Amino acid sequence: MDNVIEVFLETEITYQDFYEGIINFITNDHIRNGEYECNEYIIKKMDLNNFIIFPEYTFPTGDTPRIIPSSTAIYRDKLIGQINEYAKEHGLHTIEHC
Repeated sequence: MDNVIEVFLETEITYQDFYEGIINFITNDHIRNGEYECNEYIIKKMDLNNFIIFPEYTFPTGDTPRIIPSSTAIYRDKLIGQINEYAKEHGLHTIEHC
């Protein structure tokens, strides 16, 4: 498993509410693109099936551009599968999607 995804799962899939918010963003077909701000990571929805996950960095001034030192691109079905697998292993109730 990709290290960015591994740390993302450990950091963000910790409570049922966090899990549900993330899954709902990923699976919502009415959101065609955009960003979902988790606690430490951003999920960037490029289109209905492609996502980029990267850690969020806050800079002390507004003059510094956003730098993304580590990220991963992942397909929707694979992302849902990895999130659900991790959630089940940690006792969360998963939402199954077609």
